[in-house]
Amino acid sequence: MNPPASCAIVCRYQRFEQVERLLAGITTGRPGLLVYLIEQGPADTLRALAARFGAHYRHQHENPGYARTHNLALREAIAAGSVYHFILDPAIQIPLDGIGKLLAWMEQHPDVGLLAPRVHYPDGRLQPLCRLLPHPLELLVRRFFPLLHRSSGRLARYELHGSGYTRVMDVPALSGCFLLMRVETVQRAGLFDERFFQYFEDVDLSRRVGRIARTVFVPHVAVVHEGRRGTYRDWRMLGHRLVSGARYFNKWGWLRDPERAQVNARALRAADQQFCSGRRAYQPKARISR
Repeated sequence: MNPPASCAIVCRYQRFEQVERLLAGITTGRPGLLVYLIEQGPADTLRALAARFGAHYRHQHENPGYARTHNLALREAIAAGSVYHFILDPAIQIPLDGIGKLLAWMEQHPDVGLLAPRVHYPDGRLQPLCRLLPHPLELLVRRFFPLLHRSSGRLARYELHGSGYTRVMDVPALSGCFLLMRVETVQRAGLFDERFFQYFEDVDLSRRVGRIARTVFVPHVAVVHEGRRGTYRDWRMLGHRLVSGARYFNKWGWLRDPERAQVNARALRAADQQFCSGRRAYQPKARISR
């Protein structure tokens, strides 16, 4: 018997065909999946599309933030009895059997609370989205001195390139573009912290879930994400990132954070062991077969 599962997709000025493709894929691949489609903006352009695929449609004229919006859908999913809940960026493309494979993996690993799959760019390059818990100086150099961050090896360390991204690994911080959560575990850890308007809410949730369950990367399913780095194009988005970053470090600690040091050291040791076992480190320009 399939466990009750749900997913939430939040759209803001997404292309119609992009959302249609995602809805078609997940509803065909996993009949019975409870889908919440939340559209933000002045017009309800996706209402008819949601009805066509049996999705629960919600319209928000304003953007109350990533965390608050996803919590609205998550609370509805909890009330409906969902055991598992997906967070899906509308720019995701997932194979037809992807939802079922990830749910089956979660069923077989009850100690896992949060899961992320392997993510690629449309041209086949891997998106290295597995990361350490952030240090403020790390993020400062990464944002304003990217060449130095890359050439120094700090980027490879921060994104766990040494692991090769070829096997299951425990990851301190998972990306919110695609998450699968065990609802009971997230209820115990607490839902998304609504003080984060955008950015860092996924890191914060990963960290809290990681205290009571495993947060893992599973390469058995590969998805495509047409990702954009909004803070490199939009100063307003950079402002959101800086504000959320300050809130995150106020919550967990700026330069001194013993838990961060312990969690990151454990993740780096595991990544080094994978590298020493003969697996090749991730190569940024390599295209990986899906």
